[in-house]
Amino acid sequence: MTNFPILVKLACLLQGATVAYAQSTATAPPTLTESTAVPSATVSGSATLPSQVALPPKQPWCPSEIFCAGSLLQTVNLAHLFPDDKTFADKPTSKPPQGVLANFQNISSPNITYGQVIDFVEQNFAGEGHELETVALQDFNANPAFLNNVTNPLVKAWSQTVHTIWTQLIRGTNESTLCSSRSQCESSLIPLNHTFVVPGGRFREQYYWDSFWIVEGLLESELYSIVNSTLQNFMDQLDTIGFIPNGGRIYYLDRSQPPLFIQMLSRYVTVTGDRSILSRALPLAEKELQWWRTNRSLNVSSPFTNQSHLVYHYSVNNSAPRPESYLTDYLTANDPSVNPPLNDTQKAALYAELASGAESGWDYTRRWFTDGDNDGSLRNLAVSRLVAVDLNSILYRNHIIMANLYGSSNSNQVNSHHRAAEALRTAVLDLLWDANKLAFYDFSLDTNKRRDFFSAVNFYPLWSGIIPDEIVRDEKAAFSHFASLNLVLNRFNGTYPTTFVDTGLQWDAPNCWAPHQYIGADINALSGTLVNGGNATDGEGWSHLLQRELANRYITSAFCSWHATGGSIEGILPRLSDAELNVTQSINNNGNMFEKFSSIDVDSAGRGGEYTVQAGFGWTNGLVLWIASNYGDQLNAPQCPSLLAQGRSGHGGTSSARPKAIPAFWAIAAVVAGAALL
Repeated sequence: MTNFPILVKLACLLQGATVAYAQSTATAPPTLTESTAVPSATVSGSATLPSQVALPPKQPWCPSEIFCAGSLLQTVNLAHLFPDDKTFADKPTSKPPQGVLANFQNISSPNITYGQVIDFVEQNFAGEGHELETVALQDFNANPAFLNNVTNPLVKAWSQTVHTIWTQLIRGTNESTLCSSRSQCESSLIPLNHTFVVPGGRFREQYYWDSFWIVEGLLESELYSIVNSTLQNFMDQLDTIGFIPNGGRIYYLDRSQPPLFIQMLSRYVTVTGDRSILSRALPLAEKELQWWRTNRSLNVSSPFTNQSHLVYHYSVNNSAPRPESYLTDYLTANDPSVNPPLNDTQKAALYAELASGAESGWDYTRRWFTDGDNDGSLRNLAVSRLVAVDLNSILYRNHIIMANLYGSSNSNQVNSHHRAAEALRTAVLDLLWDANKLAFYDFSLDTNKRRDFFSAVNFYPLWSGIIPDEIVRDEKAAFSHFASLNLVLNRFNGTYPTTFVDTGLQWDAPNCWAPHQYIGADINALSGTLVNGGNATDGEGWSHLLQRELANRYITSAFCSWHATGGSIEGILPRLSDAELNVTQSINNNGNMFEKFSSIDVDSAGRGGEYTVQAGFGWTNGLVLWIASNYGDQLNAPQCPSLLAQGRSGHGGTSSARPKAIPAFWAIAAVVAGAALL
């Protein structure tokens, strides 16, 4: 790996320093400036909108005539008044919905202009996020115990800084602005009864799988009441909706996300010892498992053993563009430059696959494309046609956890969950494990074979406790399973990418996401002897070495991108010069915690996707704090590349530019990762 110059020049001086931390018992909520994006058109206001294709069918799960698929939503989105489709979907009406619909009918015509749509939005809608308010953190401890685990003074000071960011991300429902009655106004928000944490940026509401890593951080921060509130919100949704939706908006009511509620519940009980929550939680956890079994399971006959397995896939019942990404989906299905055009049946199927990709959390990646030749378009999605490694591994672990949570209180339930877990373990090892390539792959329902596409999903089964015999018996095979991780850590200065294919999609290379770094760092099943991968400490096995290195890389990525965008710590870490911050266009910033990072540029945010890179950021902060707690005595002062040198070379810290040799490497790495990894 290239040795970059140390940007943080104080690191050596700090090795022997001590850092004082202030104590605090409560925080006042930061001022929440209501975002009110101003609608604007890229053409003259007098120009007419382009002609529209026929409206998609009404979606029974989304009955709103304003925020769900219909004439109003389609017309506003075709005007493209905001850079992000979600902006409009998150704007509550400023008057009763019947009046809004009447006003829309008054301007509806084949010759409707951009100016008319702009005026309509300005006169009938309030600011996005208008229904939410910041909430003060009670009993906030500025010096939680986990900081004592961090030995490097710089990392310790920065971890405490990240810890304080929770005060900016706590939200509650604002009763004074909530559309409590349709006679007042209408909103896409699903009101929550308890305090919650938002990821940040465009993600203004509580999200499902993000919350797992947020909860991990909150537990380290000793914010137990916020974790309890998060779980209570999910239980309320299970109680009233029947499942946990993707996020807290009505346009998410057709889909869930990777089912991690049970694992959040278990972590809360383990850390706090609060088993009183289980009397309510366990029946609702059973309800969630039943929802997945009823709505997302299918039987597959194995071509390898002829056994029949009940397995799970992401599969959303949807036949319209997603409201929060309406224009993006609409253009994907109706792009006039793409031939042949899709018929209505094909469009409906595509909209279902787009929603299924969103349900997976990986929206989007080449992992979900069909086998064989394709043009790399999202039209090639076939998410529902794959038995997903991650989903089945998570559900296996859920059953194991449920059995443990019941303990001796209900032997019938314990036995039932053990049987379900064993059945899933057998299915995963039969359908998804390739003993020759020593890796896990999704199983294609169309080709009746494993999908030959390697990704970070390879590590989910081991994290969940499904360990193939080949890995248990053979040290060389065990290392081969992790060879792609070793390859990346030796080749680049960043952390582990989601896939080895650079498509421009946000869940492909070179992007790195918090869930996969956590899973890699949390696997504790293996031990062995050192095989490459860095500088081992005495007696350190290769598996722990890789995990330690992965933890350090994530801390470095999060720290360097934060520092490169204006982050500083008073008395510890000075702010970069304006000349340096100008490279990242961050002169007016105070440091961003990004949602994703780059494996090839340690001070860069990730790139690609349907929206700009978001800052905040819930699961990034949560993972930083978890790593600080669990690897604190093994974390080194981050070494960041020189921004001025990058600026001169044309590779700024937040730029999407990358070295020309990279695509060739990804191609080679993809072949290696998809082969035996030996």
